[in-house]
Amino acid sequence: MRQLRHRADHFTVLVRQVPLCPEHNTRACAVDHFFSKHHRFSYHSYQMLYDGKDLEYLLGKQKKLKKELEDKRRTDMLSNGSQEHKQISTSEEKLREITNMICHLQNGTMLREKELPVAFVTFKSRRSAALAAQTQQHSNPLELITEMAPEPRDVSWRNLAIPQKILPLNKIGVILAAALLTIFFAIPVTAVQGIAKYEKLKKWFPPAMVIEFIPGLSSVVTGYLPSAILKGFMYIIPFAMLGMAYLGGSISKSKEEIKACNMVFYFLMGNVFFLTLISGSLLDEIGEYLTHPRDIPSHLAAAVSAQGEFFMTYILTDGLSGFSLEILQLGLILFDIIRSYTYGRGKERTPYLFSFPYFRVIPTVSLSIMIGMIYAVVAPLMLPFLVGYFCLGYIVYFNQMEDVYETTYDTCGQFWPSIHHYIFVSIILMQITMVGLFGLKSKPSAAIATVPLILITIAYNEYCKIRFLPSFKHFPIQTAVEIDEEDEKNGEMEAHCVDAATAYNQHQPCLERVKISDESITNLSHPLLGTESI
Repeated sequence: MRQLRHRADHFTVLVRQVPLCPEHNTRACAVDHFFSKHHRFSYHSYQMLYDGKDLEYLLGKQKKLKKELEDKRRTDMLSNGSQEHKQISTSEEKLREITNMICHLQNGTMLREKELPVAFVTFKSRRSAALAAQTQQHSNPLELITEMAPEPRDVSWRNLAIPQKILPLNKIGVILAAALLTIFFAIPVTAVQGIAKYEKLKKWFPPAMVIEFIPGLSSVVTGYLPSAILKGFMYIIPFAMLGMAYLGGSISKSKEEIKACNMVFYFLMGNVFFLTLISGSLLDEIGEYLTHPRDIPSHLAAAVSAQGEFFMTYILTDGLSGFSLEILQLGLILFDIIRSYTYGRGKERTPYLFSFPYFRVIPTVSLSIMIGMIYAVVAPLMLPFLVGYFCLGYIVYFNQMEDVYETTYDTCGQFWPSIHHYIFVSIILMQITMVGLFGLKSKPSAAIATVPLILITIAYNEYCKIRFLPSFKHFPIQTAVEIDEEDEKNGEMEAHCVDAATAYNQHQPCLERVKISDESITNLSHPLLGTESI
């Protein structure tokens, strides 16, 4: 509780679809009038969002000019030429002009013309904010839609500018794009799996018979190479899915990563697990499953048994090469080398840190959990390799979280429901495989006895949804009151409330304060517009 008391999002509610005030024709007045009237004793202040594309462009241009000016001044100190002096004076004039334009656009009158129907409303207590976020505010449910605000560092500012009416279309488009990517990616995955089957490889590509004459090459080509190629393909998928999730219109970066996690997991389950299990012609196999659905468990059990060697190699490849690349950060090293010898040459190096890539790590580890659960029944000898994989992964990622990655935002465990769902899917697949395995072993009584396990697992999952899932979606009133009481005892309630009122203003990109002169810079701790004065 003490660790959560400083969070600004516990005092703040995100309000969308703000209507225009009929008296003053501004959305800011509508927010202030509504919450002052209907939340008279708990409402504190508000902060509007603005369409700041022009401001963000000018701010980026100003930063670029500042860097160019610094480089020119260094060059001038070394050369002492008149030409350099003229270029410096020209750049300084451009910089002053852009700075004045930014200050003009950031004044109250200009910002009111760029208001979006979105606002952050701050309350005097966590309890009041939680009640406002979980109740319908307006008689029209499509106006003044409220929810708990994300952490200031976690806000996806550009997505908040997307109109509420367009969001369903964005979500449908993202789902369709992810489904098409999953389906069409089956083509390269199927080609890779053909390498693992040497007899079929010889039919498709007769020159491959040459590898029989080189000792040891056949086992490398059919064993390690498919897993390595597949791992290379899968490295780019999480970033593509994250880009799609960004287009989905999520209000926070963490929600984008959670959506990307879900899409990547189902992509891996479809293209790495199920597509690997399907042997022969893909269309023939799908047709067989559709015409004889009762045979799915037995087909699944037979396919799982046949592909044990491939998945063992996949786990070893992921464990040895994947964790090694994670420690080396090869991508960042290559980026730094390219930057040092190209556009960043001669410039002062600045440290750059990134947040932990949940969207890439969680689905990959969840796939390994699913493979381990299924093969615990079919091929128990794989379990020691999986134990080693998870132990090594724990050491690697513990080090990365502590010393490499930066915590850019805190979700307070919002990824756990997704991880629970992945484990549930893995258990269901394991139990279906058990039914098929007992059928192949001609043990009908054991297969029938396994069916209730599936029903019990589904029932337990539904119970977990009812019991635990609401705690991840809503802020409990009881917890809010307990933290409020603790703050009141310590006399910190007012300070935390004031911090929450200015937190979102400081992080909104278009409201970034600019340096007017070399001697004076405005204080970033104070908002550009008074949150109570509009």
